[in-house]
Amino acid sequence: MSADEEARTEQDDWDRHWDDYADAATLNPAQQLRHRLILSLLALDDRPARVIDVGCGQGDLMVRLHAAHPRAELCGLDVSHVGLEVARRKVPTAKFIRRDLLGNGEAPPQLKRWATHAICSEVLEHVDDPARLLIAARAFLAPKCRVIVTVPGGPMSAFDRHIGHRQHFTLRSLGDLLRVTGFDVEKVTGVGFPFFNIYRLVVIRRGQRLVHDVARGDLKTTSTIARIVMRAFGLLFALRLPKSRWGWQIVGVARTPSTQA
Repeated sequence: MSADEEARTEQDDWDRHWDDYADAATLNPAQQLRHRLILSLLALDDRPARVIDVGCGQGDLMVRLHAAHPRAELCGLDVSHVGLEVARRKVPTAKFIRRDLLGNGEAPPQLKRWATHAICSEVLEHVDDPARLLIAARAFLAPKCRVIVTVPGGPMSAFDRHIGHRQHFTLRSLGDLLRVTGFDVEKVTGVGFPFFNIYRLVVIRRGQRLVHDVARGDLKTTSTIARIVMRAFGLLFALRLPKSRWGWQIVGVARTPSTQA
């Protein structure tokens, strides 16, 4: 195995990722912003709903979905054993299935065309072939399934590279990706300007030191300044931030066609 292949394998070790960074992810104010945004865009109502989270990780979003919509059926897909084990403990009533949508990730019969609503949040930037992942995910989605996708925009930080980001997106590149993979796009927009962008600049400025802080658990236990900063941005993100092409948090809303191929 070449040095590049070894580095890529290290980046893609999602079991180790959730061992090292699960607590920091839960505390991350950017994740909390995304979860609020997704819940509002899903537009769930009192009708029966089946929601699938593609790349559910450790299940933090599933927790919020279950609390907000306890009658909805929930299913999480992920490649990480560790993430799924944590998610099952958090939401024992949901289905959680290990699937590699870039490999042999076919939908089991009971989940084919299952979901009425779907989420793919902060996943596509981690893979070399996001189109292949989205095409594979469509097997789980019912016709006219409402799909919410979030991806990062703006420049990468050292931490982004450390956890395996391959690319960041623009409004155009996300919209093009959704269309070429067979989705009917309703809108693609940026969110969070200016506060989210400022937060990202702080992360970029922190550089490699943030990698070490998070891995040691300093963000949760010993770094008072970091906790104050995260709390402050959490309060700013709770404001009603306008949608803007300048926002570095990018979100797409789409549907599967009325007749799935």
